[in-house]
Parts: sequence; C-alpha cells; structure tokens
Amino acid sequence: MILLALLYALYTALVHKPLKRVLDERHSKTEGAVEKSKADIAAADARTAEYEQRMREARAAVFRAQEAKRQAAMQARANAVGEARNKAQAQVQAAKADIERDRVAAEKGLQSEAAALAQEIVRRVLQPAGAGR
Repeated sequence: MILLALLYALYTALVHKPLKRVLDERHSKTEGAVEKSKADIAAADARTAEYEQRMREARAAVFRAQEAKRQAAMQARANAVGEARNKAQAQVQAAKADIERDRVAAEKGLQSEAAALAQEIVRRVLQPAGAGR
C-alpha cells in the first residue's frame, strides 16, 4: 500500500501535473486563438459592411451623375426641338407671305388682263361689222 501511495505521488508529480499544465496551457492557447479568430471575423464583417456601404454610396453617386447627364441631354434635345420648331414656323410664315405676294401679283395681273380683254371685247363688239377686215 505504501508502494501504491509512493507510485501515486510520483505519477502525480512527474506525469500528471506537467501533463495537466501542458493541457491547460494548450486549452488556453486554443481558446485565445478562437477568441482572436472571432475578433478577426467581427473586424472582417465590419470592413465588409463598410465596403458595401461605400459601394452603395458610389452606385448612388454614379446614378445621380447619370441622371444629371440624362436630364441635361433631355433639356438639350428639348431646346433643339424648340429651336427647330421655331425655325420651321418662321419658314412656314415666310412661305405663306411669299404665296400671298404671288397671289396678290397674280390677281393684279389677272385684273389687268381681264380689263384689257374686256376692252378688246367691247371694241370688237362695238366695232362696225366689216371695219376690222
């Protein structure tokens, strides 16, 4: 029995305590590594969230820039259409004025021709028969 107690004392002093110390140290290092990896994962998640937020902001900025360019293009198009419309309207007015001048000139020409023809008709009708031959 003394031998057993001595063997137990030697086992505890030589094997069990150093083994327990190494296992406890290994366990604490493992737990520390786990905690560190959890902290690294949390930091990576935070960086990912920040990156995603910056990407959303960048996309929104690009969208705003595109929208501004689209609005400017639409405004330029509207201005060009308005200018073309005004130019066409001026051309139509000028053409109408030309047509009216041509109509008035033709009417005057027809009136003078009608007057000349009327005089010729009157002269021939009133001319004695056989005098024109």
